Amino acid sequence: MKVNKLILVLTSFLVITSCSNKSFDKSSSTGWEYNNSFNGGFETNQNFIEQKTGPGLVFIEGGSFVMGRVEQDVMYEWDNIPRKQSVASFYIDETEVRNIDYLEYLFWLKRVYGESYPEVYEKALPDTLVWRDKLGYNEPYVKNYLRHPAYKNYPVVGISWQQATDYCAWRTDRVNERILIEACIIKEDMDQFDDGVFTTEAYLRGYYEGTVIDGPKNITNKNYGSGEETRIVKLEDGLLLPSYRLPTEAEWEYAALGYVGNTVAENINERKIYPWNGSSLRNNSRKNQGQIMANFKRGRGDNMGIAGNLNDKADITAAVRSYWPNDYGIYDMAGNVSEWVMDVYRPVIEQTSTADHRSFRGNVFQTYKTDSDGMVEFDELGNPIMINVDSSQNIYRRNYKKANNINYLDGDIESQIDITWNDELKEVSDKDTANVKIDKWNQNVSKYKNQGNGNSNEMYAYGETSLVTDRTRVYKGGSWKDRAYWLNPGTRRFLDQDQSTDAIGFRCAMDRVGSPISNNKVNQRQEVDYNK
Repeated sequence: MKVNKLILVLTSFLVITSCSNKSFDKSSSTGWEYNNSFNGGFETNQNFIEQKTGPGLVFIEGGSFVMGRVEQDVMYEWDNIPRKQSVASFYIDETEVRNIDYLEYLFWLKRVYGESYPEVYEKALPDTLVWRDKLGYNEPYVKNYLRHPAYKNYPVVGISWQQATDYCAWRTDRVNERILIEACIIKEDMDQFDDGVFTTEAYLRGYYEGTVIDGPKNITNKNYGSGEETRIVKLEDGLLLPSYRLPTEAEWEYAALGYVGNTVAENINERKIYPWNGSSLRNNSRKNQGQIMANFKRGRGDNMGIAGNLNDKADITAAVRSYWPNDYGIYDMAGNVSEWVMDVYRPVIEQTSTADHRSFRGNVFQTYKTDSDGMVEFDELGNPIMINVDSSQNIYRRNYKKANNINYLDGDIESQIDITWNDELKEVSDKDTANVKIDKWNQNVSKYKNQGNGNSNEMYAYGETSLVTDRTRVYKGGSWKDRAYWLNPGTRRFLDQDQSTDAIGFRCAMDRVGSPISNNKVNQRQEVDYNK
């Protein structure tokens, strides 16, 4: 009997010793072990190195540059003064979004929502009628440009800013869904419809009920008693990618200029007019000397040159990658199509009206709508419902108080420095001499939602003195319809976010998390060979 007790004691001692000898990383601040189910199971991914590059993206190492129009303002608009900006590292698409990319999106929407919510598919359709010209025969493009395989690698056009933004959100969900499928965490499900579709937010919040194959081990199960051996992937695991989105104006201009190729010991040794070096629009390499560097219009009636020796080889848009990339390896940042960026348009006439780091105008701060139990509510398409933040809950915040900051420091009455500005609620209208109430805090912005102006800023009287509203977005770069002046990345134009043209496309961007420097081999810059 004594022998049996001794064996039991020794066995218990060995078990305890073996458990205590198991190696866990420890917190440097408390000494408690990470990823140990016996002390609660606080988890951290100690093997994470850096963010992976998403499909179609190119890494852009950030830095400082002079943003704005640094050349002669031949249009006399004075809306983009030069100013020094610091841009964080980010990712951007190697090319514009192509017709085939957008058709994949349309196919998915029709398959998933076509029966229950056909309006979702119809809302996403490009406006192919943008090709029509009152004095031109463009009907072949109306019928063929989007869907014919001859144009599958051409940039999609007829896309509004809002449609481009919706595409970015869809692309985020499809990429993250594929990551989980390839990691054997969820099963590929072709039968998901309506609010049962995979979205990144729905998955992270446990709303998505797909078929789970496997998942990270639930090391908290010992204490919490959930009964589940595995759990869903969390943001802390570092597996899912950040959202695809439109680039900001500062990001787009920084990426287009590609000064990384002209940097020597923290100095930029030559300013650029275009995304390539020099003041010429032609290739100066020995093999390709004289070749046009981008798709643009040289002059009236000259879209592509003379037969037998076409200069840019494109009378309208051209297939992506038809011309040389810039020093970041990005194609068509000058010419082919102009591109939407995130920013709301305002003339930039002084440096204090923009931030000098991650500059962006258009912030409307939002939060998740929750029910009485504090659970996030989702709409019929499986997306979380967002609402504007309540200023009453931000009384003691120093960085912001209200939700809508589109008009902040843009020169309107709200930007006055007089301490009594908030008491002046009316002004006299020159039109009818009647008092006009000023919606200084954008409280009635919803009343413009279904109207053409969508404006809550009294400084910009839409249709009377200005075409600028809170819905006016910036687009950058020249297109196949533009002269060489617009190929300069510092130029900017604007259009309502629900309108589109035959010369505006878009490309997506993504935030870089963690270090601004990448050691990943695929992110290392390759020198451009203009002899190819």
